[in-house]
Amino acid sequence: MEYEDFLTTEARNPRSESIDRMSALEIVQLMNDEDVRATAAVFDEAGAIATAIEAASDRFRRGGRLIYLGAGTSGRLGVLDAAECPPTFSTPPGMVIGLIAGGAAALTRAIEGAEDDADRGARDLAELAPTPLDLVVGIATSGRTPYVLGAIDHAKGLGITTVGIACNKPSLLGSRVDIEIAPIVGAEVIAGSTRLKAGTATKMILNMITTGAMIRIGKTYGDRMIDLTPTNEKLRIRSRRMLREIAGIDDAAARELLAKTNGRLKPALVAALAGVDSAAAQSLLDQHGGVVRRAIDAANRRH
Repeated sequence: MEYEDFLTTEARNPRSESIDRMSALEIVQLMNDEDVRATAAVFDEAGAIATAIEAASDRFRRGGRLIYLGAGTSGRLGVLDAAECPPTFSTPPGMVIGLIAGGAAALTRAIEGAEDDADRGARDLAELAPTPLDLVVGIATSGRTPYVLGAIDHAKGLGITTVGIACNKPSLLGSRVDIEIAPIVGAEVIAGSTRLKAGTATKMILNMITTGAMIRIGKTYGDRMIDLTPTNEKLRIRSRRMLREIAGIDDAAARELLAKTNGRLKPALVAALAGVDSAAAQSLLDQHGGVVRRAIDAANRRH
């Protein structure tokens, strides 16, 4: 028997054996019900996901990177999550990186044999000159994709902490990594189509890792994205609105504060909430890892 014969993600789902005879509404209801199972599977991995969040935030604080690797849908999801970090959290493009087997062309079409090349995975990662300051996350629904395994093995040889995300357990990937995340979503409604439940679970986990890590390093205040780069009028208006709402000041005062901080919301918030000038606000942020709440608390303790 082949290895794939034992994979949960390749099994047939008895609930969808007659899906081609269902109405459109019945298909929607069945798929939605199956997606609920994906959510539950992610919940079961909460502890491992939290560990990955702490590992990523630790690397970010020390100037390291989060590097995703995957093939096919898994690779596309990693690239997507990485691409969304700069506009969402004002991170530099190299802070979260997504590598996909076959390169950029694989984002829109299948590249024959790309996922089966373990050496290519190792070479693609090596081109980024990774160090132990980085965190490498291999994404492979099956848990056996050679491209991902090759990259993970290369990272391990360099002493880099690794995370594996797969929807099978045990798996080859899970046995190689430091942090195993394995949401067992069960068989897909279309056998082997892992862009469905497995893809949904993977996207949820990637969202949690980057969002959780960004929160931990101070990119938010409460539930608000405060690390804005005011590159257009929409963002300038948003910065003033958040400053007004959080600090309880009027629009004129918000404009004046932001002018003194070159439009940067974080030092403006510290200045308003801690009662210090803009230079002192920036100094407090520098001393406390860019975390607004810690900077404010430190100022209040001094007072």
